[in-house]
Amino acid sequence: MNTLHIKKGDTVTVISGVDKGKSGKVVRAFPKKEMVLVEGVGKRIKHQKPRRAGQAGQIVEKFHPLHVSKVAKK
Repeated sequence: MNTLHIKKGDTVTVISGVDKGKSGKVVRAFPKKEMVLVEGVGKRIKHQKPRRAGQAGQIVEKFHPLHVSKVAKK
């Protein structure tokens, strides 16, 4: 069984990567993948094509989880 040193509800700071220095609250933890989803960190943008005629395309923002080794408790 995998355990993480970070749990849901903890406030963490990103220590490496593109979002270095940002902080936020852990929304969800994924112990099997050793990843955590941090509020406001790890945003990705996807340009989505229209699916039907007459429908407009859109830009979708999605937050991706970070590896637990890239964050530290505050």
